[in-house]
Amino acid sequence: MKSLDIKNLHITREGKEIVKGVSLTIPAGEIHALMGPNGSGKSSLANALAGHPKYTITSGSILVDGEEVTALRPDEKAKRGLFLSMQYPPEIPGVTVAHFLRMMTTAARQKPVSVAEFRIILKEKMAMLKIDPAFMQRSLNEGFSGGEKKRMEILQLALLEPKYAVLDETDSGLDVDALKIVTDGINAVRQKEMGILLITHYARILAHLPPNHVHVLIDGQIVRSGGPELAEQIEREGYGFLN
Repeated sequence: MKSLDIKNLHITREGKEIVKGVSLTIPAGEIHALMGPNGSGKSSLANALAGHPKYTITSGSILVDGEEVTALRPDEKAKRGLFLSMQYPPEIPGVTVAHFLRMMTTAARQKPVSVAEFRIILKEKMAMLKIDPAFMQRSLNEGFSGGEKKRMEILQLALLEPKYAVLDETDSGLDVDALKIVTDGINAVRQKEMGILLITHYARILAHLPPNHVHVLIDGQIVRSGGPELAEQIEREGYGFLN
């Protein structure tokens, strides 16, 4: 069975252990929601999965469809089909969105993409996400609103079409209309075989992206797993009932 497998992962940052033995299996085509209070290690897990250099995996493993990818560079993980939508996408002055996206697409496909071909693909994906074409000439994320940054992340997802996507608080800072546009985009992009690890604080995004399973991370460990009803209970009662 195709899946993203996280096996007994331990992660440190600056010598402090943040994630303490997390194991998850996200089969192809399923959505798994990861919830938890601030400081529980959710974003640390996401960054370590993608290969962020500030996070050290001290033990455990990450497998993409059975292939060990734990020690690979971020670009190598991306080529294996692993994608991270960041909670706080960086601003890169002087690099236009269009240039960045074309270089990204070329690198992922590992072959040149002609300007004409890329324009056709990009125009289609931008229309789907209701992104103003003028954004393509702006510096990447510079001066973008929270909603614009999130749509840029999902535009990257649409162009790359990865096997597995880790979406870190995609709903953060979005109003109701922006949330619907972003989640509609994710649903449109999502192939039947794409697996998603959706990291969130709130159940509201799960109404648009119904999960197969919900996991709760507290103090670096998975303390409870269940179905969508678990997210609804957290929304009503907070995390206190898990103590």
